[in-house]
Amino acid sequence: MRTLHLAHLYPAEMSVYGDRGNVIALRQRCAWRAITLHVTPVAPGDQVDWASFDLAFFGGGQDSGQALIAHDLLERQGPGLRAALEDGLTMLAICGGYQLLGHYFLTHAGERLPGLGVLDIHTVGGKQRMIGNIVVETKLGEQTVRLVGFENHSGRTFHGSGVRPLGRVLVGYGDNGEDGRGGAVDRNIYGCYLHGSLLPKNPQLTDHLISLALKRRYGPQVGLVPLEAQLELQAQQTMLGRLLKRFA
Repeated sequence: MRTLHLAHLYPAEMSVYGDRGNVIALRQRCAWRAITLHVTPVAPGDQVDWASFDLAFFGGGQDSGQALIAHDLLERQGPGLRAALEDGLTMLAICGGYQLLGHYFLTHAGERLPGLGVLDIHTVGGKQRMIGNIVVETKLGEQTVRLVGFENHSGRTFHGSGVRPLGRVLVGYGDNGEDGRGGAVDRNIYGCYLHGSLLPKNPQLTDHLISLALKRRYGPQVGLVPLEAQLELQAQQTMLGRLLKRFA
C-alpha cells in the first residue's frame, strides 16, 4: 500500500466556505485506490519538516485570519516550505491562502501583508466584493476541464510573467474581474479563488493533484489507477449546464 503525507496549513485560521472539503476529497479518492493519506495540521508555532510532505493545502480566510498567520508563514515556515515547493511539493491554495503565496497583499484598509513569494502574483484589496458561481476552463495534462466553484473575495490578484493562468474564466469574475484569468500555476503549485469546496466538485483536479504527488514520491513511472466518479461528474455537468447557457 502506498502512502502520501499532506500538510494542512492553519486549518483553524484559514479554512472558510467549505475549504476543509478539499482535504476530505483528497483523502477519500486516495483511500478508494488503497493509498493512505496522512493529514498533519500546521498551526502557528509548529516545527515542520517540509521535506517529509507530498501535498499541502492552504485554505481561505478573512483579512484578520491572514494577519494572524502571515508572520508565522514567512518567518517560521517560509524557508522550509519554499525549498519544498521548489523541489516539487504539490500544493493547492484557495483565496486567502492563494493571496499569501504571492509577493504581497495590500488590504482594503491599507495594510501591506508580505507574502511567501512563491507565485509571481500580488493582490490589492478593493471595495467591490466579487461573489458568485464561477467556471474556469483549464488543461490538466492533455485533458481540457471546466472547473466549477464559488468565489467570494474583494482582493484583486494580478499576475506577473513568472506564472501561467490556471485557466480562462467563462463565468464569474476570476482573479481580478478584468483580464479573464482564473487562478495561477507554477511548478506543482495551484492557486485560485474557487471555494465551494473545489475538489469534491471537480474530481479531475483532485486526481491530477494526487498523481503529481505520487510521481514525486514514487517516481514518474507510477500511474494513477482509474477511478469512477459518476455522481461527482453528473453534479459537475448539471452546474455547467446551468451556468453556461449563454455559450449554447
